[in-house]
Amino acid sequence: MALRNILKEGDETLEKHCRPVTSFDRRLHDLLDDMAETMNDADGVGLAAPQVGVLRRAVVVLETNVDEEAGEEPYVIELVNPEVIEAAGEQEGPEGCLSVPGVYGWVKRPEHVRVRAQDRNGEFFELEGDGLTARAFCHEIAHLEGQLFLDVMDHVMSDEELEAYYEDENGDGDGA
Repeated sequence: MALRNILKEGDETLEKHCRPVTSFDRRLHDLLDDMAETMNDADGVGLAAPQVGVLRRAVVVLETNVDEEAGEEPYVIELVNPEVIEAAGEQEGPEGCLSVPGVYGWVKRPEHVRVRAQDRNGEFFELEGDGLTARAFCHEIAHLEGQLFLDVMDHVMSDEELEAYYEDENGDGDGA
């Protein structure tokens, strides 16, 4: 495994549509392994292949909806040729991106999604995600269409807005 360079906003690669993965070989396995390592090293919750310069339909997402009291650890989900096949509810809140460091925007996403994808060996599966996982699925799949969260955000959040949001989320704020 190796760390890959994460492309930043302004790189034309991030604006391009990705081609489907057709070869489920060592090259794809290495890409997925490198993407997971790169995402973890950057403290991200998702990473799409175009963010590391590869125009293929592959993403990794960190599943954080786990029962930590039962000893479960967050784990990486690999999605090859993913598509959202069902979406329900709505959530809104701050969203950032490893390709747009230091910028957070107010974004609306579904609260729940069902995704159909292939695994690293080409086997089809469906998976559901809620909350942050649903948000990450939508965010990363949008990268495959050449879309950044900047294209769908309501507004860029100031440091004060971001701080107030997280204080309120943690029960430390006054709800303002």
